[in-house]
Amino acid sequence: QVQLVESGGGSVQAGGSLRLSCAASEYTDSTPCLAWFRQAPGIEREGVARIGLRYGTTTYHNSVKGRFTISKDNAKKMVYLQMNSLKPEDTAMYYCAASGAYCSRTLPPAVAEYKYWGQGTQVTVSS
Repeated sequence: QVQLVESGGGSVQAGGSLRLSCAASEYTDSTPCLAWFRQAPGIEREGVARIGLRYGTTTYHNSVKGRFTISKDNAKKMVYLQMNSLKPEDTAMYYCAASGAYCSRTLPPAVAEYKYWGQGTQVTVSS
């Protein structure tokens, strides 16, 4: 069972930045694709960004392109989400997820494709 633990959430004002971290208990062979999702109250969970652990290929939801950056550190078994120019509409619980298969081309990343999930970290952006 792959364990994912998120950290780094918090409260910021609009225009601010946060960096989310995700620590994985297993890496690459069991989790070749990692992604960040978010879910606001009353809204379906949506894929924000994903990264392939072998080649580092990244994909982003249109709403965060140019503001968010997903990255990885294979040696530390970590995946990060750098969030800049935050907006109130970015307020949500953010989840790290891992797929047991290589990243698909689905845009944005689809919940059904991810097998392992963390507990989430709350991000709140005030205006």
